[in-house]
Amino acid sequence: MALRNIAMRVLLLLAVVSAAYAAKGKAEKKESADGPAASGPAASGEGGEYDITKLGAKADGTTDCTEAVEEAWASACGSTGNPTIIIPKGDFLTGALNFTGPCKGDGLNIKLEGNLLASNDLAKFKSNWIEIMRVKKLSITGKGNIDGQGKAVWTKNSCQKNYNCKILPNSLVLDFCDDALIEGISIINSKFFHMNIFQCKGVTVKDVKVNAPGDSPNTDGIHMGDSSNVSIIDTTIGVGDDCISIGPGSTQVNISGVTCGPGHGISIGSLGRYKDEKDVTDISVKNCVLKGSTNGLRIKSYEDAKSPLVASKIHYENIEMDDSGYPIIIDQKYCPNKLCTSKGDADRVTVKDVTFKNITGTSATPEAVSLLCSEKKPCEGVTMSDVKIEYSGKNNKTMAVCTHVKVTATEVDKANTCDA
Repeated sequence: MALRNIAMRVLLLLAVVSAAYAAKGKAEKKESADGPAASGPAASGEGGEYDITKLGAKADGTTDCTEAVEEAWASACGSTGNPTIIIPKGDFLTGALNFTGPCKGDGLNIKLEGNLLASNDLAKFKSNWIEIMRVKKLSITGKGNIDGQGKAVWTKNSCQKNYNCKILPNSLVLDFCDDALIEGISIINSKFFHMNIFQCKGVTVKDVKVNAPGDSPNTDGIHMGDSSNVSIIDTTIGVGDDCISIGPGSTQVNISGVTCGPGHGISIGSLGRYKDEKDVTDISVKNCVLKGSTNGLRIKSYEDAKSPLVASKIHYENIEMDDSGYPIIIDQKYCPNKLCTSKGDADRVTVKDVTFKNITGTSATPEAVSLLCSEKKPCEGVTMSDVKIEYSGKNNKTMAVCTHVKVTATEVDKANTCDA
């Protein structure tokens, strides 16, 4: 019996040694075919680092890296501690990336030093490009780019002619995420919106660059809806639509140190397009510059709004206009491309408690101030102080156009007052 046990152990040892040599041979073949093997595992320890290149991603800008990036996410999201996904320098092409939580650890970091490139094969996208859902304590930081490569497909956008158009992929979407930080990165040339924040609590966007040509269709910089405690700080945005659009259900929004242009300005709305939209309240826009934007500070709502809602407690302060069109505008009869229809009793959006303080600079249109409120829902509690905006055109006929609104004004240039 003892000899039999010894023999079995010898056979087992031989099997282990053979397996080890076989594994070594495979590794040597892989190294010979692919170059030197990467040192170290894809991740190490609790809350480790997950480098997409160690999972097969190629930084050549043409190889589809979707599987490697999603594998990195699955591993990091399933890890304890505070894991980090690393996207190193290089160009990484992907299709749709669906990152879904909740995750196991205390938070999840994406370190973006290279460039993520969106495929131009629209068949690869059911909806968005990078969609992150139900994640707490998310951070995306670095100096890299999220590049939607939208130029190749912008001609396929028919939304300016058809309400029921096929929506092209948004670049970066946060859904149901709490305590998120987006810092340092650039988001460029999106196929549709560059960033969309939906039903999130506590999102900070800081030192981010968002950029697309001024004529690129529906390329909003940062859009938000049904979200609270959102801060956009020291960020530069130049796009083909709203630099920032604050949609229904947005509350406690802080925008500070933003430079906008080209683009359609910093907008609240449009409001009232869909049924049962929620109110917008507690919005602060301070210390911003708008350069050559087609609009400045804008609140827009549909005349044929589907349901009642209120936009209130909105404060604008220390804003510099540099040749922006319609620098101050409230439009309760918003109707893009004449696709909406007016219904006689349909004015359902209330705009109230809006403050404009220290708004200065130049306007690209004579109408430096346009407060176009509804006869059935006049604007309430509009206050203006230290407003001095001058039309930059040759005839210098700066004016204010106001309907159905009473403004409390102090230290406002005569050409900017509603009774001028």
